[in-house]
Amino acid sequence: MMKLRYYTLIIVGLLMANACDLTEEPYGFYSEENFYQSAEDAEAAITYAYDALTFLEYSRTVFFLGDMPTDECGPKADEGADAQDLNNWKVDNFSTNRSLVNFFKYAYIAINRSNAILENIPNAPIEDDLKNKYLGEAHFLRAWNYFNLVRNFGEVPMHKTLVGSLDETSAPLANGLQEVYDLILADARRAQELLTEYQTTGRADRVAAAALAAKTYLHMASAKEHGVPKYDALALDVSTLYDSAAFFANEVLTDQSTFGFDDNLLDIYDVDQPKGPEHIFLMSMDRSGTIEGDYSKISKLFIPYIAGGDIYLDNSDGTMTVSHDGWSVFQTSETFYNTFDATDARGQELLVAEVFDADGNSIATYPGAIPYRFSRKYVDPHFITDKTSTKPYLLRYSDIALVYAEAAGPTAEAYAAVNFIRNRAGLGDLAPGLSLADFREAVWQERSWELMYEGNRLYDLRRFNRVNDLVEEAAGLSDEQVAYYPIPQIELDLNQGLD
Repeated sequence: MMKLRYYTLIIVGLLMANACDLTEEPYGFYSEENFYQSAEDAEAAITYAYDALTFLEYSRTVFFLGDMPTDECGPKADEGADAQDLNNWKVDNFSTNRSLVNFFKYAYIAINRSNAILENIPNAPIEDDLKNKYLGEAHFLRAWNYFNLVRNFGEVPMHKTLVGSLDETSAPLANGLQEVYDLILADARRAQELLTEYQTTGRADRVAAAALAAKTYLHMASAKEHGVPKYDALALDVSTLYDSAAFFANEVLTDQSTFGFDDNLLDIYDVDQPKGPEHIFLMSMDRSGTIEGDYSKISKLFIPYIAGGDIYLDNSDGTMTVSHDGWSVFQTSETFYNTFDATDARGQELLVAEVFDADGNSIATYPGAIPYRFSRKYVDPHFITDKTSTKPYLLRYSDIALVYAEAAGPTAEAYAAVNFIRNRAGLGDLAPGLSLADFREAVWQERSWELMYEGNRLYDLRRFNRVNDLVEEAAGLSDEQVAYYPIPQIELDLNQGLD
């Protein structure tokens, strides 16, 4: 019976995800009555909520929104118009851009599925420890998706309860950014209270909730400090926001025993180590799946098309890793590459400029048959045709260590965190004795190297109010135009609450 219910939910979700007319469907609507009657039902519901993250049109936007519109990269010449418009900051086309439309849509599907759990699990006849687990994960997922929405669209519609019928789909915009952030932070803190510490690929725990709170407070603090439009209205002052970011980041660094730094740079991105110490929150995708979303083709976005066959990557230790070639979508900017120190392994080893055959013979180099230096962060040597287990890295320990350092300023602990990351990449220590402003600038720069192609760059540029300074294609746009995408036109047409 549980399987029947679960598959019914999936079918309903797929019908909504694939709807192409202008009739608005309730996001993630649960159609069955009396569903939450067992622990199996509750597990199916939370699985259903997490599944929203892996929709093809949503999972890829981690990169199309987080990396494509930045100084890291650009699309191949014949990539679709939506990616070209994001890269070129064609703001007049953003309201109908399908990547933005899908990102907005699937974020609310995930939110509504989370709301369904938050409304139904408290009264479900299941044990309290399971209630806490599922409620905590639902709070986390709602916070995660609103955090992504506010960083992209600013003030967004606030759905705090389950949309169960068509007449409930309209919702007004938030009354300022503060309302959105209040919900995110309340959910993250509640998730932290309800959850325990554990590591399950594709699922969030107490540490992930603290990490999300830390990233949220840092975004608020630096955006307000750097004059990003609308952030001046936030209630807390910049210093308090930074202190809060440091507090929650420090909990990730010191108040748990599951996660930590990985000593080996390449091991972080080893597809066979999804439970490596760095991985606080990953998407769950596996090559054994039957539809894309269950499995991943993310690797194809980053790897260039070379010869239509297998290629081998040098691991710098006498071994090689095999991979398929790809679609050449995300093409690293040589200007961005040149920001790396010549001894930085993140530039030399994680950005590939030469590939080999199975016997170790060079078959292509950059410049030449390889059209750009490509990221090897998403490589699966056990690929099955185009099917891989590569996963977006949503929350990583080194990310939160850098959040802590930036928020705390030039303390001994903050220097130690940054220096570990630099030393692991083959660099020396950060210059000692930096002022607070210079230290934060250095950490912000470190993030560009450490977190490239992990969906963070646009938001780091936005919170420092530097998109139109550092992204050539955005030059001349206003601060507000680069800080927020417009709410998709289809949402404005359908949601009467947005009049």
